[in-house]
Amino acid sequence: MAGPTSRGALDGIRVLDFGRYVAGPYCAMLLADFGADVIRVERPGGGEDRAITPVTPEGEGSVFLQGNRNKRSLALDPRGELGRAALRRLVETADVVVVNVPESVLPKMGLDYASLSAIRPDIILTNTSSFGPVGPWADRPGFDSVAQAMCGSAFLTGTGEVPYRTPISWVDSATALYAAFGTMVALFERSRTGRGQQVTGSLLASALAFSATYLVEEAATGPNRTATANRSVINGPTDTFRTADGWIVTQCVGPAIFKRWANLMGEPEWLDDPRFATDQLRGDNGAVLSERMARWCAARTTAEALDTMAAASIPAGPVLSPREALAHPQVQASGMLVPTPVHGLANPLALLAPGVALGGTPSSIRSGPPRPGQHSRAVLAEAGLGEAEIAALFEAGLVTEPA
Repeated sequence: MAGPTSRGALDGIRVLDFGRYVAGPYCAMLLADFGADVIRVERPGGGEDRAITPVTPEGEGSVFLQGNRNKRSLALDPRGELGRAALRRLVETADVVVVNVPESVLPKMGLDYASLSAIRPDIILTNTSSFGPVGPWADRPGFDSVAQAMCGSAFLTGTGEVPYRTPISWVDSATALYAAFGTMVALFERSRTGRGQQVTGSLLASALAFSATYLVEEAATGPNRTATANRSVINGPTDTFRTADGWIVTQCVGPAIFKRWANLMGEPEWLDDPRFATDQLRGDNGAVLSERMARWCAARTTAEALDTMAAASIPAGPVLSPREALAHPQVQASGMLVPTPVHGLANPLALLAPGVALGGTPSSIRSGPPRPGQHSRAVLAEAGLGEAEIAALFEAGLVTEPA
């Protein structure tokens, strides 16, 4: 078997990233991590998404730093004839354009598929929006929390008194993953047919797709589920439990795991109890199972409980804070934390690698996020603009670079 190479799987693919916040930039980041040349096109001075959760002296935030490594920055105002002409030249050199705006906004930006394909017929346009290109909400703005609320997730989270969203922006990340997957499928199709196409995703579509378990169940049988805190309603014991010094979570799915758990608890008679005959019945009667597990955990430390359950092959883990997660030995050994030099920070910052690995052409974090316009001159020159054309753009204030 061949070992890994220094070549990225997407070497030779150029991406223009007009994305902001999470879904668009994260999609383009994944392509960059696997070797694509991704150019972040942003307004002079930098995009508004640079300052979310600030962590650097310049005020750049963790959202930006994580989602824009391995990219180059072109600070371009594409308005006016000079700016539009520069944008056309850039599109001529691109394989993929990534955006995340309502479909109706694309023509105003000159980034609709008809306009792009007129410049480069085999272009791939990947656009994600809040609610998709059709429907009464197609032009409404939205963020991750809105999609969490509209797919049933927030309603099912918590105790049932107040709906809870998770602070982890899983809908944004899911949308980026779908967008990157769709982009790769489109690139594969182009390699066979020579044709480009548009890839379309949305926060709502991603949230609905990830919530399929309960949506499909509701459509089929109409149970009208409500929140049950951390206890699962489809298997058990699946819940969070307090130990003598912390919290753990278990997830018991299937008869084999339940058998091992019942024996560990000293409740072998439950294996013949009709209340616990199937996963669904164990979910229906999960309060009984959780109560038994809670008593067992309360008498043990987190380490004791987890080690004992691991020996019995019962899935369980600790409930960790972000600080504890960074320090956990399994996280440390995973290779997910990649020390990366970041402008303005004295020490490398741990960025998170992609959650998938390729043995032959692995991902890599080759550079930290760029400063606004850091690569403006080089990118424009690569697009074929001469020195006089580049100088005119700078003189008009349509292109900038760091001082």
